[in-house]
Amino acid sequence: MSTRADMTSDRTPSSTLDPLVAIADQFAHQGNITSVQAFGNGNINDTFLVALDDLDQTRFVLQRINTQIFRHPELVMQNMRILTEHVCDRLQRTPLDRRWETPRVLLTQDGQDHCSDDHGSFWRAISFIEGSESFDTMQEVAQAQEVGYALGMFHSLISDLPATKLADTLEGFHITPRYWQHYEQVLAQTNVSATPEVSYCLKFVSDRQALVHVLEDAKAQGKLPLRLMHGDPKINNVMFDITTGKAVSVVDLDTVKPGLVHYDIGDCLRSGCNPAGEETQQWEAVQFDTDLCQGILKGYLAIAKDFLTEPDYTYLYGSIRLIAFELGLRFLTDHLAGNVYFKVKYPEHNLARALVQFKLTESIESQATTLQNLISDLR
Repeated sequence: MSTRADMTSDRTPSSTLDPLVAIADQFAHQGNITSVQAFGNGNINDTFLVALDDLDQTRFVLQRINTQIFRHPELVMQNMRILTEHVCDRLQRTPLDRRWETPRVLLTQDGQDHCSDDHGSFWRAISFIEGSESFDTMQEVAQAQEVGYALGMFHSLISDLPATKLADTLEGFHITPRYWQHYEQVLAQTNVSATPEVSYCLKFVSDRQALVHVLEDAKAQGKLPLRLMHGDPKINNVMFDITTGKAVSVVDLDTVKPGLVHYDIGDCLRSGCNPAGEETQQWEAVQFDTDLCQGILKGYLAIAKDFLTEPDYTYLYGSIRLIAFELGLRFLTDHLAGNVYFKVKYPEHNLARALVQFKLTESIESQATTLQNLISDLR
């Protein structure tokens, strides 16, 4: 295998490359770049898949961090390096009996975890989990159980990493009262066009104000401990082995920060138990699938039972209900504010997303007894 020094004469100088390829080249320690293509459907960062002609590393993920959202991207990278190094050390000391990988931070040629382009944009690269795939929705209980296992394994591997070791890179993220406060500010400053859909959303939110403080009050009262959370464990951030169908990784670690694992559990169930998906236009038909919920919780609790406390179980249903509502509130607020946070494909996109989440919340509420009995049985 050629080294970087061996290949110098064969490489195109970065100054003559396409700007995107030139950025990717900063992280390509061996091999030449053969393609850089848009990758995934994230709502925040710009993501690309870089292909190389190197046998040891054929692909990696290149991202331009949205610094309007992540205002301290260097702390995001610091968090990611601390977390991934901790997980890798855990896995070396206590190997699992199945495949499990964590994304690795790739360094530039001069040993940095990021680089900047001529416009000042912040770029980073992470390893690609080869032989894996992700899904936006799921239909099978066996797959749901693997999603639960993945989140449980992620929480388990970082359960001994003190929350104080990581910076809070998104202050207020997954703090539902903060979202409520922002919603009220935007509503007071906006001339709302009261279409039937908007009116439905406004009333839906108003009727559920009492939900907003349930988890934060429990944290303030010492019932729920501060731990490290993923922050965005929706199902398309779980990678599955293409051959075995088993979960092999949890990716998209930008939002890892101190918080409550209940936000993760609720978010995982919110995204995983809606077979219609977050982007469906048929919002009135959205349903929360309790069979998929049972599968996710069964997989999760099989791992997480070692670190969950009695009060943790008490607030599981509340977290399932709250996080669907919280995301709907965030989508609605962004729609009213003019679509300044989430990427949209058309002006009413965030309104449509809000309607999906509110319908999902309604479905969760209608099955409250079933869900509470399910949680009790799994304990």
